[in-house]
Amino acid sequence: MSDFTIELNVAKKAAKSAAQIISKYQKDSNFSVDFKGKNDLVTEADVRAEEEILSVIKKEFPEDHILAEESSVEQAMPEGRTWLIDPIDGTTNFAHGFPVYCVSIGLWEHGESKMGLVLEVAGDECFTAIQDKGAYLNGNPISVSKLDNPADALVGTGFPYNDLSLADNYLQFFRMLMSNIQGVRRPGAASYDLCCVACGRFEGFYEYALNPWDVGAAALIVQEAGGKVTDWSGGDDWLFGKRIIAGNPVVHKFLLEEMTNYFDKDEIKANV
Repeated sequence: MSDFTIELNVAKKAAKSAAQIISKYQKDSNFSVDFKGKNDLVTEADVRAEEEILSVIKKEFPEDHILAEESSVEQAMPEGRTWLIDPIDGTTNFAHGFPVYCVSIGLWEHGESKMGLVLEVAGDECFTAIQDKGAYLNGNPISVSKLDNPADALVGTGFPYNDLSLADNYLQFFRMLMSNIQGVRRPGAASYDLCCVACGRFEGFYEYALNPWDVGAAALIVQEAGGKVTDWSGGDDWLFGKRIIAGNPVVHKFLLEEMTNYFDKDEIKANV
């Protein structure tokens, strides 16, 4: 029975190789940018980095399933072991030279997250976790913030680029946070936001319209660091449900309770 250390080492190897490709493109600043949809960028670096990650993983685990941003059509979890891969989470940041963009690699088995790795390329920060074995940043143990007063909290969020269906209420919720917590930040890469929760930089995080490869690795890192991860109704349908809240226990509860004041039941309900 695997303890997933081998899988984590393979993920590290894949992420390192992908990061070298990404950094080369960033240094050269000579890459094409295409659009998959409104405001939905894809660069040569995304495609090449994903090809490299898939090559490394398939060499070691040829029977495993893959859900990857640039090459997967369906958004459903296959039976058995499945790798969730985002070659560059934060492509818009990358395309503009803004230094928050991540390689995200997660492994799920029988509906459970077993291993997660997020490598923030520009800062060379590698966040990792294996189920029931804790969370780490560059090999050092991390944990969520112990802050217990939401008024002192720093919370991360993201602004969906192609689904503005909840924009008005979302901005009202944002305004409430501006008045009731210490600050709100928007780095532009959900996997990084979640890792900031895991290591205590943020006390909480919330967003909607995310994909499974955006959160499928980092959520485990939050959980293994002592944090909570749910959908907006407090349930477990956050991987495919398009709504996520994460945080230390106190701020997670605060965000979850405040959601009901700004979104109706249909908006809070997971959108599957």
